[in-house]
Amino acid sequence: MLKYLSRPAVKLVDRYLPDPFIFVLLLTLVAAAAAIGVERQTPLAVLRFWGDGFWDLLTFSMQMLLVLVTGFMLASSPPVKRQLARLAGKAGTPARAIVLVTLVSLAASWINWGFGLVVGALFAKELARQIRVDYRLLVASAYSGFVVWHAGLAGSIPLVIATEGHFTADQIGVIPTSQTIFSLFNLAIVVALFIAVPLVNRWMLPDDKDSVYVEADKLSDVEPHDGVATRPAEHLENSVSLAWLVGIPGLLFLLDHFLLRGGGLNLNVVNFLFLFLAIVLHRTPRRLLDSLNEAIKGGAGIVIQFPFYAGIMAIMVQSGLAETLSQGFVSIANADTLPFWTFISAGVVNLFVPSGGGQWAVQAPVMLPAAQALGADVPRIAMAVAWGDAWTNLLQPFWALPVLAIAGLKAKDIMGFCLIQLVVTGVIISLGLSYIP
Repeated sequence: MLKYLSRPAVKLVDRYLPDPFIFVLLLTLVAAAAAIGVERQTPLAVLRFWGDGFWDLLTFSMQMLLVLVTGFMLASSPPVKRQLARLAGKAGTPARAIVLVTLVSLAASWINWGFGLVVGALFAKELARQIRVDYRLLVASAYSGFVVWHAGLAGSIPLVIATEGHFTADQIGVIPTSQTIFSLFNLAIVVALFIAVPLVNRWMLPDDKDSVYVEADKLSDVEPHDGVATRPAEHLENSVSLAWLVGIPGLLFLLDHFLLRGGGLNLNVVNFLFLFLAIVLHRTPRRLLDSLNEAIKGGAGIVIQFPFYAGIMAIMVQSGLAETLSQGFVSIANADTLPFWTFISAGVVNLFVPSGGGQWAVQAPVMLPAAQALGADVPRIAMAVAWGDAWTNLLQPFWALPVLAIAGLKAKDIMGFCLIQLVVTGVIISLGLSYIP
C-alpha cells in the first residue's frame, strides 16, 4: 500500500516543491507578512528584525559546511572507502540496501546529528555503486534516520536543561537525562522508529519501471594523482611525514578530550575528528586537497541559504510570532493533551526556526508556564518540543542540504518519500508522547 501511496506523494513534491533557495525566499516573505498582519509590526520594524539577524548563523553555517567537507574527505580516504564498500556488499538486494542504510542513519543520528547526516549520505552513495536500487529512495532513507537526532545523545534541548545554570533553571531546575533522553517514553519512541522507519522505506520501494537509477560511474569519486615530484614544494605536498606530524597530534588531542577531561560530542568535536582522521588516512596533503576540491563543490546551498534562515528566525522571535503560534496551541490543551499540542506546535515553528537550541529559546517561555499551570510533566513537554523540532525536518529542506550535496540530488527528489515518513513518524511520536508513561 505504501508503494502506491508514495507514487502521488513523489509526483506532487516533484511538481510543486521548489529548489530549497526558492523555498527559503518564500518562507521569508510568509514570515514577514505574518509579522505585519498578525503581530501588527510595522514594515520598517520587520525589515530591521530581518537585517539585524541575517548574519546570526555565521558560526553555525561554517560548522555545517565543515560537516559536509570534512565528512566527505574522511569518507573518500582509501581505508574508509574500503570499509563502506565492504559493508555495502552485505546488502545484496535493493530491499536490504534500503533497510541497511536506514538503520545506519538512525544509529549514527542518535549518536550525533552531524555524524548521522554525513554517514548516511555517504553510505547511500556507496550502496548505489554496488546495487541497482532507486537512488531517490536510497538517499531519502539515509535522510529519514535524522528524525531521531533530538532524542539522542546530542539532543540540544535535553542537554541544555540537564546543565547547571541553564536559562530556565529558575523555573524547572536541572532535569537529568534519565528523565528525558533515557526515559521510558522516549526510548520506546526511539525503538518504535528504529522498527517502523526502515520498514516504511522498504515498503515504498518502487517497481522497476517506476524506479530512478544512477550509473555507478557517475558516483565515482575523483581519484587523486600524486604525480612525480620535481620541485621542493611538490615533495612537501606528497609528504606522508608532514601529514602525520600534524594529523596524529590532532587525534591525541581528541583522546585527551574524551579520556582525561571527560569531554563529550558536539559539532566542533565531530568536525575536528573528521578532519584529523582524514589528514591521517589520506596520508599526504596532496591527496587531502584533491578530496577537498571535490567536496567543496556541494557547499553552495549551505553558504547562500543559511543567512536567510537566520533572518527568518529573527523575524519569528523578535516580532513575537513564534510565541503567538505556541500560545495558540497551548490555549486548547489540558494536562493530558499538552504534550501532543506542544509536539505539533514545535513542528510548525520548526519550519521557520529550524534550530533546536533556537526553538527552545522561543518556546520554553510559553510551554513551561503552561505545563506548570496545567500540572503536566515538564520533562515530557521538553521532549515534545525536541521531537517536534526533529519531526518536520522531514519536510523542511534546511537540514537536507549536506545530504543532497553529497548525493548530488535536489530536494524534490527525496521529499516525496519523506512526506510519507512525516505522517507515519508523526503518528508514532504522538502516541508515545501521549500514552506511554
